[in-house]
Amino acid sequence: MKIINNKQKGIQELNRISARTSSENNKKINSIVEEILHEVKNHGDQAVKNYTKKFDGFNPEPMQVSTNDLKDAWNEIDSNLKSSLEVAYKRIKKFHEKEIPTSFTIKGEHGDLVQRRWKPVKNAGIYIPGGRAAYPSTVLMNAIPAKVAGVEEITMVSPGNKEGLINKTVLAAAHLSCVDKVYRIGGAQAIGALAFGTKQIKKVDVISGPGNIYVTHAKKLIYGSTGIDSLAGPSEILIIADETAKSSQIASDLLAQAEHDPLAASILLTTSQTKAEEVFDEVYKTIDDHPRKEICMQSIKNWGLIVICENYESCIELSNKFAPEHLEIITYDPKEIIKDIENAGAIFLGKWTPEAVGDYLAGPNHTLPTSGNARFSGSLGVETFMKNTSIIEFNEESLKVHSLDIINLALSEGLQSHANSVQLRFED
Repeated sequence: MKIINNKQKGIQELNRISARTSSENNKKINSIVEEILHEVKNHGDQAVKNYTKKFDGFNPEPMQVSTNDLKDAWNEIDSNLKSSLEVAYKRIKKFHEKEIPTSFTIKGEHGDLVQRRWKPVKNAGIYIPGGRAAYPSTVLMNAIPAKVAGVEEITMVSPGNKEGLINKTVLAAAHLSCVDKVYRIGGAQAIGALAFGTKQIKKVDVISGPGNIYVTHAKKLIYGSTGIDSLAGPSEILIIADETAKSSQIASDLLAQAEHDPLAASILLTTSQTKAEEVFDEVYKTIDDHPRKEICMQSIKNWGLIVICENYESCIELSNKFAPEHLEIITYDPKEIIKDIENAGAIFLGKWTPEAVGDYLAGPNHTLPTSGNARFSGSLGVETFMKNTSIIEFNEESLKVHSLDIINLALSEGLQSHANSVQLRFED
C-alpha cells in the first residue's frame, strides 16, 4: 500500500488502478472465450458439460438443481441465517418496488396521442459466482429486481464445487427469491448457454450478475443478441476521511474490499497525515490475522492507496476522477461533502454506514459500476429487466395540422418518400 502526499502523483496512481484489468492478456482471454461460446452455440449441452469437467472438475449431470433441493436447502440452513435472509429480502424488495418505471400518455391539442409503455422481458438469466466465496446476497440482488419487474421466468447459473455442489445458502436464497430454475454450471460456458439456449437451458432475454474476467468477456461478446446488465470489473472502495474518523474502522472497511479479490482496490483520501499513517499501520496489523490473508495482501500491495490531500476539495476532485464503485464519506460533516460528489456507484455516509450495509440489506442494489463507469452508468435495478416501447396515434386532424412541418423536415434531409407518405394521405 502506497502513501502519497501529492495530488498529481495521486491522480497517476488512481489512473493506474482504474486500468488494472486493461492489458494485452485480455486478447488471449478473448480468444479463449470466443472458442467456448462458439462450441456452446454449436454443440449445446455437450459443450457445456465438457467445459465444466475441464474447468470445474466435475460432471454436471444432471445440470439442473431440483425444486426439492432448493426447498431442502432453505429448510436446512440455520434459523438465524434464515431470518437474516428474510430481513434482507424484504428491504431489497421494498426499495426496488419504488424503482418501477411509470408508463405515460401525452394527448395533443388536436387529438393525437403519444405514449411510453414499460414491459418486462420474458426471461432473465442471473449469474452467481462461486469459487473463492459463496454469494447468497448476489442472488437476492439479481433475482428480486427481476421478479419486481415482472419477469416470467428467472434462470440462475452458478458453478459447483469439486463435488459439483452449489453452496447451500446460495440455494436457500434462490428458493426465497422464487428463482424458477437453477443450473450448476459457471464460467463463459454458462453465459453461452443462457445467451444461445440449449436443449436443457432456455435462451434468455437479459443476463445479469458479476463473474470473473472470463464471464465478463463472455457477456461483452454476446451483447447485442442478448441484453446484459453491465461489464463488472473487480470490486473497489474509496474512502474520504478526516481526523474525526476512527483508523481501525477505516482499515476494516478497506480490507472488506481487499478480501474479495486480489484485483480489488482499496483507496483512502484523507486530509490528515496522522490519519494516513495510522490507517496504514492498522491495515497491515489486521492482515496478519485475517483468514483470507493471501488475497488481502495481494490486493493491498498492488492496488491499495492512501493519498494525503491538502483539503476536502482535493479529496472530492480525486474521487470524482476515479468514480468509485463504493464511496464512503467519514468526515465531520459528510452531507456537506456529498453536495459536490458527481461520480459514484453508491455513497455511504458517516461512521455508522460501512459499505457492508449496502452489500447485504440496505435496499439499493449492490451490483454497481466499476472501473470508472460510474461516470455514465448506475446500479442494476428493475429497469435492467424491462424495456420501453413508444406508441404513437395521430388522427386526420392532427396529421393535417403537422403535415407541412413533417414534409419540410423530410425534404431537408433529402427523403422524398417520407414527405410523400404524408402528402399522399390528403390526396383524393
